[in-house]
Amino acid sequence: MRRLLALAELQSQRVLTDMKVVVAIDSFKGSLTSLEAGQAAKAGILRALPDAQVTVRPLADGGEGTVEAVAAGMGGEVRTVTVTGPLGEPVDCPYGILPGGTAVIEMAGVAGLPQVPEEKRDPMVTTTYGVGQVIRDAIEKGCRRFIVGVGGSATNDGGAGMLQALGFGLLDERGGQIPFGAKGLAELASIDPSGALPALSACSFRVACDVTNPLCGPLGCSAVFGPQKGASPESIRQMDGWLDRFAKLAAVSFPGADPNVPGTGAAGGLGFAFLAFTNAVLEPGIQIVLEETRLEDYVRDADVVVTGEGRLDGQSVMGKAPVGVAQLAKKYARPVLAFAGSVREDASACNGAGIDAFFPILRAPMSLGEAMDPVNARNNMAAAAEQAFRLIQAARSL
Repeated sequence: MRRLLALAELQSQRVLTDMKVVVAIDSFKGSLTSLEAGQAAKAGILRALPDAQVTVRPLADGGEGTVEAVAAGMGGEVRTVTVTGPLGEPVDCPYGILPGGTAVIEMAGVAGLPQVPEEKRDPMVTTTYGVGQVIRDAIEKGCRRFIVGVGGSATNDGGAGMLQALGFGLLDERGGQIPFGAKGLAELASIDPSGALPALSACSFRVACDVTNPLCGPLGCSAVFGPQKGASPESIRQMDGWLDRFAKLAAVSFPGADPNVPGTGAAGGLGFAFLAFTNAVLEPGIQIVLEETRLEDYVRDADVVVTGEGRLDGQSVMGKAPVGVAQLAKKYARPVLAFAGSVREDASACNGAGIDAFFPILRAPMSLGEAMDPVNARNNMAAAAEQAFRLIQAARSL
């Protein structure tokens, strides 16, 4: 009997010693990057289980933080290029280049809504020209595969500016390039692809698109997203008509120019431009990131999977990164823990979506500024992870 008890104890210790934990946490926006949050959780886990094997992987959902997370986590580099911003002024846009020649671009880093002061927001004039400039720069650096996040745009030009930067002629009746912004589409008479960058035909684009809106109509980009970008009811009506005419002109020469495909209304019609004029697919952002970072290769051998984001709530089940991780982990029946800066009451929906247990990391009352302070956030994350894994250690020792 003593030998059996001793063997059981040794087995328990072995399980704890050999425990493999995979950590993939989305960024705590304005506080911690994905890898910073993951490393903080790892520190706490190792305080509870010093011999555990803890692997930290990058995580993002295709939106803000994707470039930094994927580039850092995949051994890539971040390059900054000065391009045309949404109002025509120069902006510095970082984008990632991964080993093997894949570029990672966030459209919002070029023409995002936060880049436009509220009093200047007007999709009639904002342009995606800078997006095309970033793509051109990456092509010149040898990239032929692209991951492009298109959330958070300030534009509604149907991607016309991007196409112009890539060499397409979006021409008025006099044969000149139309002006920037949605208002330029009012002058569009023809589309000339002859000047398009030759290397573009060898490029492929995975476009991280988490909306299903078509290009036009009551559910189109103008009607649904125009108001938050500064559009008036009258300009919404005008832009919708111009985009419809743009799509009809494009369909003459480009078979992929179908404005009814879900997602073509993403980023003010940028989704349409990618589908119609390039070799592109529109996919959920989290799906792209999980596949490109090969998280499944790590999860399949894990004993516990850890994820999280700045705030867990009922919306987290709708394509957000932590639930994407959880669903992947459940493919291999792995337990999933999540840590968040804050947790809303409706976050219980996450339990039904694969997250076995979630924990807010705050340990004492504090202001939002104090909670988002990177030092406090790291310490809170580490402490929460430590206590959760001390509980795991206690449970497995029974």
